[in-house]
Amino acid sequence: MRSFLPTTLRALLPVAASWLLAGCEMLEFSPGESRSPKSQQDLTAKNLARLAQTTVPAGDTLRFVFTGDSQRFYDEAEELVKSVNQQPDIQFVLVAGDISDFGLGREMRWVDDQLRKLRVPYLTVIGNHDQVGNGRAAYQEIFGPLNYSFVYGDTKFVLTDTNGREYNFNGRIPDVPWVNKELSDNSVRRHVIVSHVPPQDGDFDPAVRQPYLQALRSDPRLVMEMNGHRHGGGISVPEEDGITYVNSHGFERRRYMVVTVWGDKEFRVKEVTF
Repeated sequence: MRSFLPTTLRALLPVAASWLLAGCEMLEFSPGESRSPKSQQDLTAKNLARLAQTTVPAGDTLRFVFTGDSQRFYDEAEELVKSVNQQPDIQFVLVAGDISDFGLGREMRWVDDQLRKLRVPYLTVIGNHDQVGNGRAAYQEIFGPLNYSFVYGDTKFVLTDTNGREYNFNGRIPDVPWVNKELSDNSVRRHVIVSHVPPQDGDFDPAVRQPYLQALRSDPRLVMEMNGHRHGGGISVPEEDGITYVNSHGFERRRYMVVTVWGDKEFRVKEVTF
C-alpha cells in the first residue's frame, strides 16, 4: 500500500502536465485580464462596418434604440434583445455605458454574447464602472476608442468619455477640444452627443463642466445630449439654454427608448417595457 500511491502519482504526473499545457489558452490568469478572443475585439469598428452596409437617404427618418447600464443584468439583456428584435424599422442600438459592473473584460464579453444577437448593430460609450481596475484597457480591447464619432444619414453621433471622477478630476475629461472639433462639422444636418455621466452629475469633472456646456450651446445643429449613469430614464431641459437631455433606463428597469429623429431638430421618444 505504501508503494502504490507514489507509483500511481508518478504515472499520472505527465498526463496532468500535458493536460494543463494543452488547456493553458483557456485559463484566465487574473480576474482583471483584459485580453479577449479576436471575435470579441474591436467591436465598435465591426458594428460600424455593419451599419455602413445600410443606407439612409438624405431627409429620411432616423430610428434607433437607446439604453444603458447593462452591468450584471444578463437575464434582462437577453430579454431586451428579444424585444428590440421585434421593433420595426430600428437601424441600430446605442448603449450609454456601464456595460460592466466591476470593469472586468469577461463581464463585457458576457453582455456582448447577448447583444450580438441583435438584428441591428449596437454601439457603446464607456461608463464609470467600465473603468474600474483594468476596465479601461479591457473596454479598449473589446470595443475600441473612448472617444469616436460616426455619421449615419443626416446625423453625426459624437460619443465621448465624460467619467471625470475616474481620472481624479484632472481637468481633461471630457476632452472638450475634441468635442468642439466634432461639433463644428458643418457637413451634416444635425448632431447628437452621447456620453455616460451627464454634466449635471457629481461624477462629472466640475472644472470642465462650463467649457463642455459652452461647446453644446455653441452648436446650432445639436438635437440632444444623451446619457446613462442614473438608471432612471427621462427627458429634461435642466439648464436655461434649451438643450434637451435624454437619460436612459438601466437594464434592470426592463425599459428602453425608441428614438425617432427627423427634420432639423425634431424628435420623439417612446418608452418600451419588456
